[in-house]
Amino acid sequence: MREDWLRFGKPVAERILDRRTRIESYAPGQVFALVRWASNDYGTLRSTLDIVRAVASGEAFTTVPQVDPGGEILLSVRGWPKVRQTFELIDAIEQAGHDPCEVAPDHWRHMHNRLAAGMQPRCYAKSRHLAWLRRRKLQS
Repeated sequence: MREDWLRFGKPVAERILDRRTRIESYAPGQVFALVRWASNDYGTLRSTLDIVRAVASGEAFTTVPQVDPGGEILLSVRGWPKVRQTFELIDAIEQAGHDPCEVAPDHWRHMHNRLAAGMQPRCYAKSRHLAWLRRRKLQS
């Protein structure tokens, strides 16, 4: 059995190919989370979660399975324990009233690095979110 789904994201377009397959499109700069999971009769074979920023034409990118052409990987975890921990961290961000699509990319990178080192990531504070929103406004 194999399942792939989006944990969060706001596609700008969607095309349904059949009951089980759809193609979603994202504008440059949009952030989304892709979960890939596979199992057999003996249990889970693969659990992955990637948080990706869609890139603009001509921008450098990393290839990601099922993301065409690819994107900027902000966070990537493998294995059910880390995927579950990341789900809990995303849930905490949502419970604090923040849309995960609007979280500062630097926070996702921070979470990736902390999880890779076996450390607990810092919480996403309201002050950090406000600073990100101000910085993003200045950049546009």
